[in-house]
Amino acid sequence: MDPTLKAKTISTLKAELQDLSPRLRTVAKYIVDHNADFGLDPIRETARKSGVSTYTLVRMAQRLGFNSFDALRDPFRHALVSTSQMNDVPDWIEGMRKESPTGRAQADAAANALGVVQRSLEGQSVDQMQRVVDMLLSARNVYLTAVRSSYGLAYYFHYVGRMALPSLQLIPRHMNSAIDELNEADENDVLIAITFMPYSRETVEACKFAQKRGVKLIILSDSDVISSEFTPEENLIASAVSTHHFGCYSGAMSVLETLLAVLFQAGGGDAKRRIKAYEDLRNGQNAYWSIKKKH
Repeated sequence: MDPTLKAKTISTLKAELQDLSPRLRTVAKYIVDHNADFGLDPIRETARKSGVSTYTLVRMAQRLGFNSFDALRDPFRHALVSTSQMNDVPDWIEGMRKESPTGRAQADAAANALGVVQRSLEGQSVDQMQRVVDMLLSARNVYLTAVRSSYGLAYYFHYVGRMALPSLQLIPRHMNSAIDELNEADENDVLIAITFMPYSRETVEACKFAQKRGVKLIILSDSDVISSEFTPEENLIASAVSTHHFGCYSGAMSVLETLLAVLFQAGGGDAKRRIKAYEDLRNGQNAYWSIKKKH
């Protein structure tokens, strides 16, 4: 089997995404975003997970030149290096699972979170992380935007990251929109956008606007297929698979923590001095609670 067939199929799906019917587009996005699960699951399970019929999956295989669903799935199965589950489940999780219905739910969530972190971190290459850091450090302004559930990730990254990257700005501020804040941005600036399925309209519009201004884009998301109307310079992909209705952001946070660590390493002495200045400021303002000693 051609070892490049999986990559070729994914490239074809991305290129043809906007020309597909809504149902085939759903299949294409599922394959691109969940290619490990796609390589493992039988057709009925893939249909259930992607929300389409088995007939639609067969149609997709035929459109791509395969004579059956299994033929389409085979390159993904052969290329599979990780699954949606952890390879070795710790004993403490198995013990928790046996305790009660609550224990089973807790064990499933714990195993999922560990797996999500592992998959998200193993997908980050050193070369890409270096490119991202170089882009951030060379920018005049680094804008950071996210809304709703992704906002917590952005807020934390800004709170810590500005000590390594003084040009970092969390937008929108006050009652503005992100586009208001990007009105004077240009090719000297970078926008980091964080968004996960279902993708925020405000974030997508900000990315489109920024790229038209020449701003370089870095996206943290669960997919590199978000919109055909902009093309990020860098995509940082984090798994957000969850055992409940909403996404699990353990993987996204682990990617941001990695980026922070690399930024602080690159910042050297200047970053250390800024950290100390912030700590001195907070201590001087009694920002932290301490237990008073009794005399």
